[in-house]
Amino acid sequence: MALSYESKIKDFLDNPKYKAVLDKFLPGLSSNPMVAMGKDLAIKQLLKQPKLQSLGLTQEKVDSILAECNKQGS
Repeated sequence: MALSYESKIKDFLDNPKYKAVLDKFLPGLSSNPMVAMGKDLAIKQLLKQPKLQSLGLTQEKVDSILAECNKQGS
């Protein structure tokens, strides 16, 4: 299953490979309590959160994360 903007953050956190990619692009994000609280939110919903944007979550980074995760999953 390919990851997309509709994927939930828990899809990344529950898979060690995807979690590593997440931390590669956004160090420490996977262990941030705010992310844990929003684990049932879709990535597109997280992009709307100003506090996560201040941590460096941008559409460009999400595109890179999705591309690398999907490459690993294929």
